[in-house]
Amino acid sequence: MSRIGKLPIAIPDKVKVNIEEQHVSVTGPLGELNHTFVPEVEIKTDDGNLIVNRRNDDKRHRAMHGLSRSLLANMVEGVSNGFSKTVLIVGVGYSAELKGSGVLIRVGYSHPVWLGAPPGVTFEVLSQSQWEQYGITKQAENQNFAIRVSGSSKQLVGQVAARLRRIRPPEPYKGKGIRYLNEQVRRKAGKAAKK
Repeated sequence: MSRIGKLPIAIPDKVKVNIEEQHVSVTGPLGELNHTFVPEVEIKTDDGNLIVNRRNDDKRHRAMHGLSRSLLANMVEGVSNGFSKTVLIVGVGYSAELKGSGVLIRVGYSHPVWLGAPPGVTFEVLSQSQWEQYGITKQAENQNFAIRVSGSSKQLVGQVAARLRRIRPPEPYKGKGIRYLNEQVRRKAGKAAKK
């Protein structure tokens, strides 16, 4: 039996769950999420909890049991509390600002880069004065801005944060670029240190 898969998922008061065979719709204060689960698992409600059972003990059924339970738990958590991920912009002259429904980033290219927010995701540019209330500490010397990506879908929030980081990944010599909060960037010694 999957240790994760057998755990029940408590349904909060403000969250409504609708199950139609393998299609599950979860509605809460932060929006609505839908997902069609694999036929190897069965999802039902029992006394204010969601229960995920596998249909038999085949290898694929066992593999999908814990995954399906985690996806369902993330849906319930997302519509009730939401998810967020923070990326840091490190570098002299690097900046970020909200523009329209997206964020405009200047990270040393000949032009600013604009990244739009998909539906269900919001950006928040945090200046140094706001870092303390979000628990952000200075991790690099030229750390100027932090961008907080928030939304109800954990997958979508992570995907948008990865797209932000890909605009200018951190380089190993000076550590300049866009990195996740608490990401450890491996540094290399430059030419002068090799002598």
